[in-house]
Amino acid sequence: MRASRFFVSTLKEAPSDAEIVSHKLMMRAGMIKRVGSGIYSYMPMGMRVIRKVEAIVREEMNRSGAVELAMPLVQPAELWQETGRWDKMGPEMMRVKDRHGREYAIQPTSEEVITDIARSEIKSYRQLPVNFYQIQNKFRDERRPRFGLMRGREFLMKDAYSFDRDVEGMQVSYQAMYDAYVRIFRRFGLQFRAVAADTGAIGGSASHEFHVIADTGEDALVYSHESDYAANVEAAEALAPKEPRGPASQPLTKVATPGKERCEDVAAFLGLPLTQSVKSVVLTVEGETEADKQLWLLLLRGDHELNEVKASKIEGLSTYRFASPSEINEWFGSPPGYLGPIGTARPVRVIADRTVAAMSDFVCGANDAGFHYTGANWGRDLPEPQVEDIRNVVAGDPSPDGRGTLAIQRGIEVGHVFQLGDRYSKDMKATYLDVNGKPQTMQMGCYGIGVTRILGAAIEQNYDAKGIVWPVSIAPFEVVLCPMGYDRSEAVKAETDRLYRDLTDAGIDVILDDRGERPGAMFADWELIGVPHRVVIGDRGLKDGALEYQGRRDASATPVGLAEMTDFLRDKLAS
Repeated sequence: MRASRFFVSTLKEAPSDAEIVSHKLMMRAGMIKRVGSGIYSYMPMGMRVIRKVEAIVREEMNRSGAVELAMPLVQPAELWQETGRWDKMGPEMMRVKDRHGREYAIQPTSEEVITDIARSEIKSYRQLPVNFYQIQNKFRDERRPRFGLMRGREFLMKDAYSFDRDVEGMQVSYQAMYDAYVRIFRRFGLQFRAVAADTGAIGGSASHEFHVIADTGEDALVYSHESDYAANVEAAEALAPKEPRGPASQPLTKVATPGKERCEDVAAFLGLPLTQSVKSVVLTVEGETEADKQLWLLLLRGDHELNEVKASKIEGLSTYRFASPSEINEWFGSPPGYLGPIGTARPVRVIADRTVAAMSDFVCGANDAGFHYTGANWGRDLPEPQVEDIRNVVAGDPSPDGRGTLAIQRGIEVGHVFQLGDRYSKDMKATYLDVNGKPQTMQMGCYGIGVTRILGAAIEQNYDAKGIVWPVSIAPFEVVLCPMGYDRSEAVKAETDRLYRDLTDAGIDVILDDRGERPGAMFADWELIGVPHRVVIGDRGLKDGALEYQGRRDASATPVGLAEMTDFLRDKLAS
């Protein structure tokens, strides 16, 4: 490819609405162009990266035995209504009507459509297992689109769906996809981690997320240095303290704490460690009538945070919301900031985190504005609670597998695999005839990779002050040739053209910058764009029989003989 015949469009400054590094650099490098909120055109330079990501994904999916198809972007509401997700998906799913008033979804995912295909096409156990995949645009009407391709509304995704005869077969298919994902992310050249995760709105019995490691990641990942344990913080179990609860040694005392509403302020005011305090979180579960409404009081140690996903899995709390100030006043007889489990105005359900259940002589709100209790103890001052794991783990907690302690790092989710079981096949009556001629429900898995999100994640992990530093496997070009005076020096032009032909014949993805730009501007463009390998051809070097090679991460250039450059680059790319 010659730059004069391609489309290179770089900016010195990022647009003002670009927030994070990847968004800024992709805009400056001319890879994307904003069309509307969360909606982008993929420009030629960006499309080259997308196609390379797609190629790796497609090769590994095919290698795993998956079969490619394509499903429609616009999907009939009736399919989504069969599984109940037409109403459950909420405003993120864009709904439209055709000229006849029929309702459709702009696909955010395709479990319903693929299950409809399976139930109509798969009749016998002999047709199973099978795994279908597509690389297709999706649309999710994000409330607040941001960060460029990281959280846009329209995006390109690889989604796959496996169908099996039984649970054991589904687990085999799941493992095959997990292994394929490991190969895919290794080929991308990215640092990544696979972690156990919550199944969320997709449903199912188990799942793993694949995260690109980056300090700017939205997700907190926990792992043990001493074992293979890794999980999203939403799914990581917080073990109960090993030490048994100590005996009560202080009297229950109501103390004045004027204006001290936060645990940190109360502990400092009383001269006690924050770990001796208990914070209150109040949740509301609506009933069929106002009289059926129920309030729940969740108790956590003062330095811990509520894990909302864990809370939602407690029986009776799946539809909770946070209580309003008026509800809190009605049920506790106190404004927020002074709440506790002792002496509520109306009965509430009390859940204590495992750590709180092991505490003695703790500090909690007295349900009286400006007052707290010290010396509170289970059994003596209030009934033993229902005990659940409801907190986020923190660095230093023991690993749930019993091996070592937990550390935390940030990650960007770019892939997710689920064991769905019969979550969709049961609702949609997707059955097959087994070896005995009896109908059985298919067992499903689903597997997604955010193709366009990979671009943003790769940049968040690989950039410097000059611009993007692409891994070679997904760079828009592997090598850029930068001739000095291409339009002025016959010797430079002849050697550049010869090298360009040799590299092209060797199968190397090379671009020749023949735009006639000044060296500084030329180098700045390709450093911004992030091409991994650069060769400079100039009269001075040609007199010495050498060219200048510089890797994108190299501090200085290396002279390489004219006849040796093609093999030199081939070796660099192979390594």
